[in-house]
Amino acid sequence: MAIALIGSAGYVVYVVTQVEDEQIQLLGYGFGVMGASFAAIAIGALVAIWRAASRARSGRALVLAIVGGVAALFAIGCFTFTALALLVGKG
Repeated sequence: MAIALIGSAGYVVYVVTQVEDEQIQLLGYGFGVMGASFAAIAIGALVAIWRAASRARSGRALVLAIVGGVAALFAIGCFTFTALALLVGKG
């Protein structure tokens, strides 16, 4: 996941600084990969919450719930930007 996050963040920075044509569509692709990475982190946190809660480790489950929730919010934001960028880019 770290490779995908770092790669997509680097791609977004590259598109912002170097690309002049079709910048919105390319940013949409970069944020799509970033959103998929954050969604995978959120799902992984969900599985880890389940395991921690079944072993009666409530503190760990709480921290994982917060991390997973923040990752899910970032995923929703990235997917929203991707959808809007692709809609704007087609027009």
